[in-house]
Amino acid sequence: MVATKPVDFRKGAEGLAALVRETMAADPFGGTIYVFRAKRADRIKLIFWDGTGLVLVAKRLEDGAFKWPAITDGVIRLTAAQLSALLEGLDWRRVHEARTTRVPEAVS
Repeated sequence: MVATKPVDFRKGAEGLAALVRETMAADPFGGTIYVFRAKRADRIKLIFWDGTGLVLVAKRLEDGAFKWPAITDGVIRLTAAQLSALLEGLDWRRVHEARTTRVPEAVS
């Protein structure tokens, strides 16, 4: 889940977990990855529970900026492929779900 509104990047894992509970009305210890952005579009933080502790990951792009949705209150959900594209600094909005291929029922 991606928080679309920038957060104070001085917050650590506990502060971001509190934001997940209070603003997203979600459980930060459920295994979902929560993504936060700074005011500067080149910084990102993720938190998630790995079963043994709360993990905090921070990344700053040295060149370019992360592609973000319009700044609004709320959250959006990304697929694993979209999250991967976001973390690479690519435009995650261009990633789509894999097309399903119909499997033949019988071979003639």
